[in-house]
Amino acid sequence: MVDANQVAELRRFIEQLKSNPSILHDPCLIFFKEYLRSLGAQVPKIEQTERDYEERAETKPSFSPKHADDDDDIMESDVELDNADVVEPDNEPPQPMGDPTAEVTDENRDEAQLEKSKAMEEISDGKFDEAIEHLTKAVMLNPTSAILYATRATVFLKVKKPNAAIRDANVALQFNPDSAKGYKSRGMARAMLGQWEDAAADLHVASKLDYDEEIGTMLKKVEPNAKRIEEHRRKYQRLRKEKELQRAERERRQQQEAQEREAQAALNDGQVISIHSTSELEAKTKAAKKASRLLILYFTATWCGPCRYMSPLYSNLATQHPRVVFLKVDIDEANDVAASWNISSVPTFCFIRDGKEVDKVVGADKGSLEQKIAQHSSSK
Repeated sequence: MVDANQVAELRRFIEQLKSNPSILHDPCLIFFKEYLRSLGAQVPKIEQTERDYEERAETKPSFSPKHADDDDDIMESDVELDNADVVEPDNEPPQPMGDPTAEVTDENRDEAQLEKSKAMEEISDGKFDEAIEHLTKAVMLNPTSAILYATRATVFLKVKKPNAAIRDANVALQFNPDSAKGYKSRGMARAMLGQWEDAAADLHVASKLDYDEEIGTMLKKVEPNAKRIEEHRRKYQRLRKEKELQRAERERRQQQEAQEREAQAALNDGQVISIHSTSELEAKTKAAKKASRLLILYFTATWCGPCRYMSPLYSNLATQHPRVVFLKVDIDEANDVAASWNISSVPTFCFIRDGKEVDKVVGADKGSLEQKIAQHSSSK
């Protein structure tokens, strides 16, 4: 008698399937999907377009609504594949292999060939386990024969043991890198395991070495899945590249903003800054350049009468134009600075933009100073 709780769970599962049939395409439900097909049921194929992937990527819950590129990882959507013929991997102990260093006599080769003939008879009768036994004896007798391993690989495929087939195909290809049968059997085994890209690669090599209809038929099944995976990979590689570029641009902007904040903090908006050395002047000039500020360098002296008249006006202009950097240099205190600017008289006002002198006012000309500040402070 069926347990009532199990019936209830089954009913809930059926309700889930009704609302979302794509659940059947989950690899772990391959056995159930195959059972439904054996009863004549039609399992719907769910196709997904590039637009679907884009929409899913745009609505990822892992992305922050404020900054979608703040996350380190991109959550990939599942690529829709046709896994109808995929089987559970065989995890049995590896099959016996021959000793490649053993000496093989002509008698060994003849006996191995006889065992192979017996195996072919068993295969024609559908006795695959017996065929494997004969082929195992054959590879033990002639352990360097690529064709024997490749042949046994094909029989492992018939009994749904793809991992065993891959092991035999690998050995066959070691002894004969041009073994079409080795590539074919390994490609078909990988297809059984859902290793679509590797399967396509092996089958393409096999078709170039020795094409047959079976390879062509298998490629028609394998290639669509392999292409979907490749398109899927390219899409997310593109998204990751875009995200890397966004992150780099964001970091560049943050670094630039930090430099501007640092520069602005050193410029004392609305105040006149006294300069005492060449190094101080260089630091303020760089800060003004980073902040895209106009800088005015006022050369003065304590003994200069016109300077005493212009200094209060200069301080007042600094409060009126807080986005302009107002510097003051006493030529007697910082004579090296005055010398580097070839100052021959005071007061002198040098206008600097991006580290270069763009204008100058010499003498206590209040009107010219105000006019040029207005002109150059609004020019950028």
